[in-house]
Amino acid sequence: MREILGRRLQRLRDRLPSLRPASGESGTPALLDAALTCATAWQWPVLPGIGRSAADGSRCACPDPDCVVPGAHPFDPGLLAATTDPRMVTWWWTNRPTAPVLLATGGAAPCAVSLPAGAAEQALVRLDAQGMRLGPVVATPTRWSLLVAPYSLERLGELLYAKDHVPSSLRFHGEGGYVLLPPSAASSGGQVRWEREPGPTPRPRTLPRLTRAAVSPGAAAPRTLWLPEVEAVVDALVEASSGAPGGGSRLAY
Repeated sequence: MREILGRRLQRLRDRLPSLRPASGESGTPALLDAALTCATAWQWPVLPGIGRSAADGSRCACPDPDCVVPGAHPFDPGLLAATTDPRMVTWWWTNRPTAPVLLATGGAAPCAVSLPAGAAEQALVRLDAQGMRLGPVVATPTRWSLLVAPYSLERLGELLYAKDHVPSSLRFHGEGGYVLLPPSAASSGGQVRWEREPGPTPRPRTLPRLTRAAVSPGAAAPRTLWLPEVEAVVDALVEASSGAPGGGSRLAY
């Protein structure tokens, strides 16, 4: 399946030679390929982030001079423009070759829980010791984001209401949110990376029989990636964030 997908992506690039990034543009192939992989192989809706100012690489290209996440947020296009269409993705990153890759969370796409890097490292050690299978983990120098299965705001609210407290440094990226993906430049400096790379969902012992209507002729099925439920990881994340230096104040419920 990967070989089929790879050939199709290559044919798309061959059909659009004018949209092929120039080889001298730093980081272009990696960012475009990462965005196409998210959109086509995993069916994750993506869009380009605003990026940094060309005149001053330390500042965000948005109009806000005090932007708290320079370069690493949606602006134009807005978050609602996120798509899995490879033609749109190719066009975006051809015209903006250094733009960060943003995943629009929620709906059918993954959601996420993010926390300070030190606390996240402790939480992963605890979850590994429990034998918990984790999904993808996105890491920046200052914060890590654990991708989880989609959840609703109502479900998240009930889950957090049951806690005595939740550290304010723990952030939830659900419907209407976004997560910066590798290999984008992090807003705090450095580069975004996979601490835990995406892995496939285990296949069931018996596969359902597919009819002709279930699969389009010649279509390559997207990979189904493993994502844990938010309930499975939130206790470890709350505890790690509460005990970590600089973990944030506690929000009582």
